[in-house]
Amino acid sequence: MAGGLIATVVAAHAPRLGIEEKVQPFQHGLIRGLKEMGQAMRDLKPDLFVLQSAHWVSTFNWYVTRQAIHHGYAVADEAPDLLSGAPYHYKGDPVFANALMDAMNAAGVPSQGNDSEHFEWDYASYVPLHYMDPDATVPVVLIPTVICGSHEESFKVAAAIEAAAIKTGKKVVFIASNALSHAVERGPDKWPTPERIAMDKQLIAHMEKGEVDALLQWLPTFTKEAVAEMGGKILATLFASAKALEQRTGPLKGTMYGDYAQSSGSGNACVAMVPASA
Repeated sequence: MAGGLIATVVAAHAPRLGIEEKVQPFQHGLIRGLKEMGQAMRDLKPDLFVLQSAHWVSTFNWYVTRQAIHHGYAVADEAPDLLSGAPYHYKGDPVFANALMDAMNAAGVPSQGNDSEHFEWDYASYVPLHYMDPDATVPVVLIPTVICGSHEESFKVAAAIEAAAIKTGKKVVFIASNALSHAVERGPDKWPTPERIAMDKQLIAHMEKGEVDALLQWLPTFTKEAVAEMGGKILATLFASAKALEQRTGPLKGTMYGDYAQSSGSGNACVAMVPASA
């Protein structure tokens, strides 16, 4: 089968989700959502997961993991009491990573390879993959969130992911490891404000209906008024990836898995968009 994006998803990643037996009941629906969405994505028979993390942060460059094997211990550095060292072992894909790096640089997006044998995953990389693919059956390439980037640069990155997938013949699922509204505060069970909850649910509804253009048009407003995580940069990659998928395959449809739930004032959900013909 020809390569290209086959699905784009947003996945919850709160560090409190990292150890399942310690997760509080109000977040059980997020765990269920990650598991169900992971099964649905694996059923598509992808060759690769490309995950953009909200908590692997780069200042200038878009690094791409080129390790053939990802292994180590994930620590939530902002909350080591919640995730103090969870082991992981997944395959990488250096061939795709090089193609992605080349495509980004060709588009004027500064990119370099991450070849460090000492690099270890942040919790926003670990948590979604731990539940979406617990047996580590699908290779993984990670990219960061870039402080000096922008929504427009994220759009170029999404196009580069699609181009690299087509060039390498890989069927790719893009995972945006990201909250929705993100005006965080102390207190794990605190909800977003009613206004931000409404905005989160509107975003989910747009995804469920496959309304990609509406998502792209609304992104600046959502970013500001809902206080999107990392300035909406990961959502920008998500929505532009969906647009690339839509342009190649036709209309999309979406599914929310599990529950919409709170985490310290943020709104979180697991939602996937795939071709409507799938």
